[in-house]
Amino acid sequence: MSAETFRIGFVPLVDAALPILAHELGFAAAEGVRIELMRDVTWATVRDRLLYGHTDAAHLVAPLAISTALGRDRPAVALTVPFVLGLNGNAITFSTALGEACGLGDSLGDPIALGAALKQVAAQRRAAGRPLRFGVVHRYSSHNYMLRYWLAGVGIRPDDDVAITVTSPTFAADALAAGEVDGICVGEPWNAIAVDRGVGRIALATAQIWRRGVEKVLALRSDTAAERPEALAALLRALHAAAEYFVRPDTVQNSAALLARPEYCDAPVEAILRAITDRIRVTPGSAPIAYPDFMFQYREAANFPWRSQAAWLYAQMVRWDGLRFSAADAATAQSVFRPDLYRAALAGSGAPLPNASSKLEGALDAPIGAGSTQGRLLLGQDRFFDGRAFDPDDIAGYLAQLP
Repeated sequence: MSAETFRIGFVPLVDAALPILAHELGFAAAEGVRIELMRDVTWATVRDRLLYGHTDAAHLVAPLAISTALGRDRPAVALTVPFVLGLNGNAITFSTALGEACGLGDSLGDPIALGAALKQVAAQRRAAGRPLRFGVVHRYSSHNYMLRYWLAGVGIRPDDDVAITVTSPTFAADALAAGEVDGICVGEPWNAIAVDRGVGRIALATAQIWRRGVEKVLALRSDTAAERPEALAALLRALHAAAEYFVRPDTVQNSAALLARPEYCDAPVEAILRAITDRIRVTPGSAPIAYPDFMFQYREAANFPWRSQAAWLYAQMVRWDGLRFSAADAATAQSVFRPDLYRAALAGSGAPLPNASSKLEGALDAPIGAGSTQGRLLLGQDRFFDGRAFDPDDIAGYLAQLP
């Protein structure tokens, strides 16, 4: 096998777009890289293929890269994340019955008001011995942490007041239809498909919980990254070029048609197109509503792997696994994200390259200029719904303040 070939595992989601487009549209070939794509339906399988050498890289939920490096549910294996494939792009979808019980209309809910309504329903269901069940795509997923962060923030205790279980993204709408879960937190196009099938109502976009929240990443075994630095840099440049293409208004139809193909998302073009163009159909048959930056790639150095993003994910891991904060583990978690590799790959490209590798998360109400070693960098609003900010240099203090 050529040293320039990367076998990349992925789950059929819209945010697998960058490696798919890099392969299909020649961005990889232009950098001297060949991509082979391997489709799976669970994150556990994608992760295992990577660990056992069946793939060279993976489209992966960010927390799973960190939990793997920390040995949370298996022996630790060092992973490297040199590139973020996207921010946000997920949603929380209620069953139609739960949506009606919570008073959902034809627009996205307000996190606070909807939380209050859900808290009442959750209490009633728990008292009746039938607690609400929510499905997330993996225990170590941003979906799990976003859902838990919101529930806890509105006074609903995850695992006590509601149950949280794991369901594959591709089967999330089926789980809703079968009544196995009352809600799902999943990526597109699977929320849209649940709505179009008439089995769900989109309640919140995860961008309403943490705007600019880290989502999928490119992950590699650290030994692979160390052994193939030039090929990896070429791959990152190809992904960056694909991201620039993906966000252009004149390319969305082509991107949606490619992603809809059976070997990729195997989903309706229209459902994928809505996600790419930041339009959300909240209820069956309703007109899609615009939600700017529902999915977020490319702008504002969106693909840059901030170590503070990894630190926030580690903080949630401590919180929900019932662990003690460990400075050593926090350092390991942050070391998974490799901004140095991103900078090295894109030096000279014109892409904005942040000076810093970490930042205060959730502190921006409005766009602001940020220091960069290359290009002009503007960072946009990144608030958490509850107004808290996260300081990666004081994880213990942050955890102590949480409900």
